[in-house]
Amino acid sequence: MKPAVSGGYAFVRGLVRALLGLFYSRVEVIGRENAPAEGALVVAANHHNSIVDAMLLMATFDRPLRVLANAPLFRHPLIGPFLRLLGGLPVHRRQEAGDDPAKNAALFAATTAALRAGEAIALFPEGRTQPEPALQPVRTGAARMLLAAEAAAGGDLGVTLLPVGLVFDEPGTFRSGRALVQIGSPVSTAGCAGRDPASDPSAARMLTDRLTEALRAQIIEADDRATLRLLKLGEELWRAEAEGAPPPSEADRVRWLQEAMRAYRSLLGTDPARVAVFRQELEAFGAESESSGLESDRLFRDYSFTTVARFALTEGASLLLATPLALLGLLLHGIPYHLTALAVRLIPHTDEEDATDKIAAGLVFYPLAWLAEGWAAYAIGGRTALLLFLLALAPTGFFALAWYERLDRVRKETRAFVRFLREPEHRVRLQARRESLARELRLLARLGGSGAGEAV
Repeated sequence: MKPAVSGGYAFVRGLVRALLGLFYSRVEVIGRENAPAEGALVVAANHHNSIVDAMLLMATFDRPLRVLANAPLFRHPLIGPFLRLLGGLPVHRRQEAGDDPAKNAALFAATTAALRAGEAIALFPEGRTQPEPALQPVRTGAARMLLAAEAAAGGDLGVTLLPVGLVFDEPGTFRSGRALVQIGSPVSTAGCAGRDPASDPSAARMLTDRLTEALRAQIIEADDRATLRLLKLGEELWRAEAEGAPPPSEADRVRWLQEAMRAYRSLLGTDPARVAVFRQELEAFGAESESSGLESDRLFRDYSFTTVARFALTEGASLLLATPLALLGLLLHGIPYHLTALAVRLIPHTDEEDATDKIAAGLVFYPLAWLAEGWAAYAIGGRTALLLFLLALAPTGFFALAWYERLDRVRKETRAFVRFLREPEHRVRLQARRESLARELRLLARLGGSGAGEAV
């Protein structure tokens, strides 16, 4: 029977979906068909972006998930009530549990009961969040929970272990960031189910090894963030060569980057000097392109008089027509926006907590600011002014957001066009360098035995 979704869970999930849709420019989900609609389920995902990771899982799965979270979060004044409303399960890390094994024994009892009831639990088996593009050692907790539930049911429960990869591009940047959720095929439990992890720990280790490989297949692993950034630049160069081809999906981009990383590591062993030179040239090209405003997608843009005039007319008219509503939106939402930004700057946080802190601060400052503005509208114009304020709140916010994004696009295009007019030879030089780098990239891909070209 399909698990029922409580009203509280449905409310929080709707809020989460709205927040993610507002914060990220695109959230793509691949592999929904791999997620069972009913039956005992353990969802195991990599952990890269703090609380946002759990939000993505909630938004992706139509069935309710009981998320495992660090015990201190349940005492958090903002996050704790939501976790309790969702039926979250507290995990006591070693430094919190101390010498009291009963604390996590209660967790295993709760997960066993949930799985035997046909529910779904979600956890991050790396045990901690971290910003680097690499999978940390996967702990055995997910496997032990599954095996404990199976052992309690005599091995006939049929728990599904589902690997989920969370891949981000600019994860902490409002409206520029993108997220991909890749749901892999279930991990095989053959030879493990029915074996009690308490008396046979090798079964948990075997299942954890399988889970590790399954998670690696869903994400991009690079040596560090700088290498991943260069891989993405290389993917842009490669894709730009395929003129007329439709833009790739996020899943296609991930497959290309995975293949490219394998080729990169192979070449580091066979021709490290050539790889080092290419990397240095790619870094220099990326830095110069960004500083000049002539990024890869603008280098070959048609800047003829007709094209520029058409762009200026259409974009200028759109900006002008939307300005009144956009300005009203900026007026109504500008104060909480800047308060949120200030709070995030003042709060000590790590890179992987950036998006979480922005969303959390926004949940505090936006409602408070709207309450104050609504009170001011009522004080000035009574019920009519308050009603108009409430009616204008949502549409003006979306108008302001769309207007700001369009203005930013026009600004970047104008900067590139002005640079082209002032220094046309600079653009020609960058074009030549890009073409040279693209040729070298294809040669390196062949030498490294990469199948990246099939993914673009």
